[in-house]
Order: sequence, then structure tokens, then C-alpha cells
Amino acid sequence: MTLATLQLNIIPKRMLTKAEAAHHCGRPIRRFETECAVTPVRFPNGDIRYDVKDLDAWIDRIKDGSTTEADDIVARLK
Repeated sequence: MTLATLQLNIIPKRMLTKAEAAHHCGRPIRRFETECAVTPVRFPNGDIRYDVKDLDAWIDRIKDGSTTEADDIVARLK
């Protein structure tokens, strides 16, 4: 049997669509829309994307217990 070495360089995307962001967080899109307190970024051409760093920080706050559902609702109202 011949052995081969394969080198893959994967560059992860930082900015995600809503569907990609929901998948990144492991949430269905509808649930993501109501739960996620992350404000998306609007690019000059009108594209709306979610920053992976913001999504990860939001998940970390949930894990730490430093955010509540009420805090997230108020954040989305601002």
C-alpha cells in the first residue's frame, strides 16, 4: 500500500450569513433570530454578516452565566 501526505490549508470565514451564523452556533435559523443578541455588520454594499468573534463571545457569555435572556432582549432593542 502506498502512503501519501495531503496538506490542506483551510482559511475559515470570519463574516457569516445569518444561516451560516445559526449553523455556527448550532441553532435553527428561527431560534437563532430570536435568541442571538449579536448585532450583525452591514457592509457598504448592503450585505449583512455576523462576525464569528462576536458570536463566540456571545456563546461564552451564555456559558459563563454572565448574560440572561432579559439582557439579550434589551440589547436587541437598542
